[in-house]
Amino acid sequence: MTDLPSTIQRSYRIRIYPNADQRAVLNRWFGTARWAWNHALERRSKAYRRRGESVSGVDVSRAITALKKTTRYNWLTEVPAGVIVQKLRDQDRAFTNFFSGRASYPRFRKRSSAQSVRVQIDQRQHRALSRWANEDVFVPGLGAMRWRNGAHPAQAPKMVTIRRDAAGRYFVTAMVEEAPAKRPAPTNKSVGIDLGLKSLAVLSTGEVLANPRHLRAKERRLRRAQRALSRKRRGSGRWHRTRRSVARLHARVADTRANHLHQLTRRLVDENQVIAVEDLSVKGLARTRLAKSVHDAGWGEFGRQLAYKAEWAGRQLVAIDRFAPSTRQCSGCGHVRAAVPLSTRRWQCPECGAEHDRDINAAVNIERIALEQLPGGTGEVKRVESGRPRGEAA
Repeated sequence: MTDLPSTIQRSYRIRIYPNADQRAVLNRWFGTARWAWNHALERRSKAYRRRGESVSGVDVSRAITALKKTTRYNWLTEVPAGVIVQKLRDQDRAFTNFFSGRASYPRFRKRSSAQSVRVQIDQRQHRALSRWANEDVFVPGLGAMRWRNGAHPAQAPKMVTIRRDAAGRYFVTAMVEEAPAKRPAPTNKSVGIDLGLKSLAVLSTGEVLANPRHLRAKERRLRRAQRALSRKRRGSGRWHRTRRSVARLHARVADTRANHLHQLTRRLVDENQVIAVEDLSVKGLARTRLAKSVHDAGWGEFGRQLAYKAEWAGRQLVAIDRFAPSTRQCSGCGHVRAAVPLSTRRWQCPECGAEHDRDINAAVNIERIALEQLPGGTGEVKRVESGRPRGEAA
């Protein structure tokens, strides 16, 4: 069993309630960051189209510094320089992803309800350090802000991200390096997990975890709210009020889904030493006719939470090959059938006569394959390759 890392990077997401003056300052910061992004994108695009030159974020930053000295753009001096610098770094990263083929060409930003800025906190400012140590949320230029509903970091972060979502809520995200929490006691239990849509997951122990279908539960209210939004004149006062009501419904769906997955993954990590899952192609499944249900189930977020929680707790997360015959193989004798249609929920093994529930049998096979080919190390995500008949993908 490997030791836990001495320090981990942990992100704290805290809801804040800025007052009227602080909201006015944030609006200026949001607008300036949006202007810096669009100004830099325009400079870069024109330089490449007209002269074939490649302009970096540092070049644009120097140009903006010169603009601050002019009368027309002296309003840029009212915003912390770090807000503009961080936005230019974001654009550098966007262009890096574009040239590597991971993203499309960056687009101009429009004024919308969701905005975000990053602000650097100087670690030499004793006032900022002491305010964070006293469990305040303190941002230079804004001061201390009211907050609730969330854990507070024990130290001052080097940088915070302030975000206003579409529902009008404000959040501060602070990432700090800290010692990991105490590892749960080791256990000799293991579990295989078969993800699904009818049931969110079926465990090899026979437990069936229901799929709450958070989006489907709010779908009727969302339809009515979106229908009301479409009847309002865009940009009017009633349009903005209805838009916020739609955004609040979507935020409630996202929050309840994340909370449910956090509770589920925490229980699985605390109770089991080895957790076996399938290496599913969530992005591929999200491009099929099941896309809405796949996104509503949150398979990708489920795997992400399992990965980092298992690493922090010293557990072993094993992702077996997605083409392993987990569904078609008898968990009793090992016989592999030619095919098991999706409509067949129970089937009988022609070799030993054992009767299987489709999902429980798959979960038992996932656990067995992971234990047979368990790699070394604890708390690390490993990919276990097994024999893969290509027909299983269908």
